[in-house]
Amino acid sequence: MLSKRDLYINHVTQTSTFSMMLDVERAEGLYIYSGDGKRYLDLNSGISVSSLGHRHPKVVKAIKDQVDTHMHTMVYGEHIQSPQTQYAELLTKHLGHGLDNVYLLNSGSEAVEVAVKIAKRYTDKYEIIAAAGAYHGSTVAAESLRSDLDFTSAFRPSMPGIKHIRFNSHEDLKKITCRTACVIMELVQAESGVITPDQKWLKAIRTKCKHTNTLLILDEIQTGFGRTGHLFAHQKYHIQPDILTIGKAMGGGMPISACVARKEIMHCIADKPTLGHITTFGGHPVCTASALATLQTLLDDKIIEGVLAKEKLIKSLLQHNIIAEVRSSGMMMAVELKRRKFLKHVVNAAQEGGALVDYFLFNDKSFRLAPPLIITEDQIRKGCQILLNAMDVAEAKYHK
Repeated sequence: MLSKRDLYINHVTQTSTFSMMLDVERAEGLYIYSGDGKRYLDLNSGISVSSLGHRHPKVVKAIKDQVDTHMHTMVYGEHIQSPQTQYAELLTKHLGHGLDNVYLLNSGSEAVEVAVKIAKRYTDKYEIIAAAGAYHGSTVAAESLRSDLDFTSAFRPSMPGIKHIRFNSHEDLKKITCRTACVIMELVQAESGVITPDQKWLKAIRTKCKHTNTLLILDEIQTGFGRTGHLFAHQKYHIQPDILTIGKAMGGGMPISACVARKEIMHCIADKPTLGHITTFGGHPVCTASALATLQTLLDDKIIEGVLAKEKLIKSLLQHNIIAEVRSSGMMMAVELKRRKFLKHVVNAAQEGGALVDYFLFNDKSFRLAPPLIITEDQIRKGCQILLNAMDVAEAKYHK
C-alpha cells in the first residue's frame, strides 16, 4: 500500500520542485502537529492567514453553527443571507470614509481581478499602474500586474495596458495620467521582503489620482485584519482607497476575500451589462460566518492592541551576527541575512528545531516572520531562541 507521502507525490499537483513535505496531522492554537508526532511553532500563519491561530474556538463554533443552519443555497448576490449582511455591516462600520459596499469573493487573486475589472468599467479607461516588486496573485490579470519577468514570461501574453512605477519613487508618479483607470498597490510590499511606504509618497499618489480621475486600489490582502498593528494598513498610513481588496486572515482559516468601495462604484457591475461579475461560491455562508467570528474576536478581545508591543519584543530578541536588518510593519516581518547562502540553512534548521518560517518570492536574503497575532510572550521568546539556534547552524556551515 502506498504511503500518504507517496499518494501526495503521485496525485496532488506540486507547485514547486522543493515542497516542504510536512505531513500535517492536526493544528491547534500556535502549533502544527505532524504525522510522526512532532510539534511545530507556526511563525508563518500560512502566509498571514491564521491570525487567530489554528482552530480558534469562536471561529470553530461559528462554522459549526452555520453548517447546522444552511450552506450554499444560490450564487452570491441572489439570496439574502444573514452571515453576509452581518459581516458587511460590521466591516463597513470599522472602515468608514465611504467604504460602505462589500462584494464577497473566494480568494485574494479573485478580489484583485474584480477590483481591476470594476476600475476599468467605472472609469471607462483601461490603462493600469502597478508598483514594481508587488505581488497581487497568480491568475492571468493579477499576474499581469507583476513586474518580474522570471515569473511571468512563461505565461505571456499578459493583460495589456499595464505600466509600473517604482515603490516610493516620486519621479515615477508622472506616469499616472488622465488615461489611467487605476493605480493598484500594496501598502507594505510583502513578497519583496516587507518594504514600507514613505508617507509623503502616499500623499502624493492620493493627490495625483484625484487630479487625474484615477481610482486608487489598495491591496490589503496580507496587511489586513491587524497584521500591521491597525485593523487595516491604510488606517495606519493615513491614506484612503477608492477600492480595498482584502482576504487571507479575513476568514480565520476559511477561504474568503472581498472588494470594498462606495456603493456608487460597486454598482457599476450590476447594469450595462447586468451580471458584470458573478461568483458561485463567493460569500459562502460558512466562510462568511467564520469571517464574522474572526472580525468580532479581533475587535472584542482587543487582539490588535498588543501587536506593536509584540513586534518590539521580537526585534529586541533577534540579534545575531548574520542578521543584516529586520524590517517590519507590526507582525509582518522580514529578517534579512548578510549572505544569501545563509537563508536555506536557517529555514531548514528552524524547522528541525520546531519552528516554521518561510521564504519570500522576490527577496532571496530574507525569511518571513508572520506569527499568529495571539502569540504569547513566552512563545515569542521560545520561537526567537529556535531562530537564533538556526542562525548558529547556518553560520557554522558557512565557516566550514
